[in-house]
Amino acid sequence: MPAPTPPRLSFRQIVHMNVGFFGIQFSFGLQQSNMSPIYKYLGADEASLPLLWLAGPVTGLLVQPLVGAWSDRTVSRWGRRTPYFMVGALLCSLGLLLMPFSPTLWFAAGLLWMLDAANNVTMEPYRAYVSDRLAPEQHPVGFLTQSAFTGLAQTLAYLAPSLLVWMGVSRDAVNSHHIPHITIVAFLIGAVLSLATVWWSVHTTPELPLSPAQLASITAKKRGLGAALVEIGDALREMPPTMRRLWWMKLFQWYGMMCYWIYIVPALALSMFDTRAADAPGFREAGLLNGQIGGFYNAVAFVAAFALLPFTRRHGAQAVHAVCLALAGIGLCWLPSIHDKAWLFLPMVGLGLAWASIMGNPYVLLAGSIPPERAGVYMGIFNMFIVIPMILQMLTLPLIYQPLLGGDPGNAVRLGGVLLVCAAVAVCFVKSPSR
Repeated sequence: MPAPTPPRLSFRQIVHMNVGFFGIQFSFGLQQSNMSPIYKYLGADEASLPLLWLAGPVTGLLVQPLVGAWSDRTVSRWGRRTPYFMVGALLCSLGLLLMPFSPTLWFAAGLLWMLDAANNVTMEPYRAYVSDRLAPEQHPVGFLTQSAFTGLAQTLAYLAPSLLVWMGVSRDAVNSHHIPHITIVAFLIGAVLSLATVWWSVHTTPELPLSPAQLASITAKKRGLGAALVEIGDALREMPPTMRRLWWMKLFQWYGMMCYWIYIVPALALSMFDTRAADAPGFREAGLLNGQIGGFYNAVAFVAAFALLPFTRRHGAQAVHAVCLALAGIGLCWLPSIHDKAWLFLPMVGLGLAWASIMGNPYVLLAGSIPPERAGVYMGIFNMFIVIPMILQMLTLPLIYQPLLGGDPGNAVRLGGVLLVCAAVAVCFVKSPSR
């Protein structure tokens, strides 16, 4: 039975309910900015880096649709969604605590599987919780507030090593496995934030109690793995047309973003410091520089998440998202040709606008097209539109890295830019819900 319309929340309440997204995205920011360097410190070669990143999308493909479907059918004293993202936050904290102490490449890769599984258990029930808790007319501000917390969290995650250097921690101090101390401390901070922020959101903005009709409808449904798989299959067959068209945009968008995240540090090391060696001082400097420009584009995303809101209301999520993706694509095509540090921040403005839009506007388009009573399973399936392009990127890029990209990490970043422009074109064919 469809859920009754939730009561309107004040902006302050919407902020409180999204604080947990800060901790989740701080964790993702640490992964985006540090996993390639950690793998390189532990002996990985550039061509194999995408394969070592497979943990995230594979666990997302397997975990999120199931967890989303289960959360739609869960009845507990703590709520429908809360048990999932609290357990996920706890496991995520454990993964962040252990990651910087990885002694070998296989150990770090295995921990990334655990860390991403935990993040995936948390992510879609959290998005469904926001969709459940807000009236439809408040979905744009709810999801763009999530986007703002994404920008703020990832700004601090990217800048954490540079801030620690500024506070007096040596940039050259490393442990016995060549992992810098500044990286270790940043991950320990992330472990605390992951759990504490999710707890704050649950404490300040608990889930709404189910109505008797909702409770009867949920308890009448079958539970377990088989029932969840059947529900996912039914949802796939009955997928709204808007959601189907979003697939093509997501394919180009996430393939392109993974090209950037995986290869930006090697690209900067080559273009700015003329080195490929992971043990060279220039490579560590490239890691710090990536933190600075990454922190900048996430700071842009934090501001843009709110600045984009009136444009989204006036022109629609579709048009705003297309413009932001195009600006980011142009910037990434230019970035590897830059050799002056100051100019690196200009293309990051476009990437920041795109990142704010990526974390908000597709969900505005989605939330307006799916039935509220199936928000969990459709949010989980929508995540498949993220992880399948990532898996394709990680399996195919090693095959083309030498023959088509010339073994140049800068060309991988340029490829990401071209694909973001393609995503901007694809989103123009998505039917936007009423504004």
